Amino acid sequence: MARRGRVQLRRIEDKASRQVRFSKRRAGLFKKAFELALLCDAEVALLVFSPAGKLYEYSSSSIEDTYDRYQQFAGARRDLNEGSTSINSDENASIHYRLRDITAWSLQNNADESDANQLEKLEKLLTNALRDTKSKKMLAKQNGEGSRSRANSSGSRGQEEVHEQEAQVSCA
Repeated sequence: MARRGRVQLRRIEDKASRQVRFSKRRAGLFKKAFELALLCDAEVALLVFSPAGKLYEYSSSSIEDTYDRYQQFAGARRDLNEGSTSINSDENASIHYRLRDITAWSLQNNADESDANQLEKLEKLLTNALRDTKSKKMLAKQNGEGSRSRANSSGSRGQEEVHEQEAQVSCA
């Protein structure tokens, strides 16, 4: 019979035992996340990648909404510490580098002839670029709503359409 008590924290060498422990710990972690969200009315998002690379997720609301909220919070904190102009230029440069990486990969590799690892790398690049684009779009919309009350609404809508068209052109 297994003893109860404090568990020594070290890597479990036996693969089967490690998988069993992972499954049990993952279940406990998800249960605690659910309880925290339910009892304390907290917004909780939890992502867990297994050693085999499988994704397990829990969210008390939409994971995308929670992540976007996190990005706003982290962005606002960065704005207070560093100033928004340097961050925006760094974010734009980062997105452009990612798009260049994606373009270079697609020119060098044929998706039909690529192995799973290459396709997984491309998927990660695309996912990150899409996530960053969505968060920038959301921030732009929020900034647009604040200026919309000061300016006429048709002018700001036109600006949003131009930004969306620019994003589509840069992604193509």
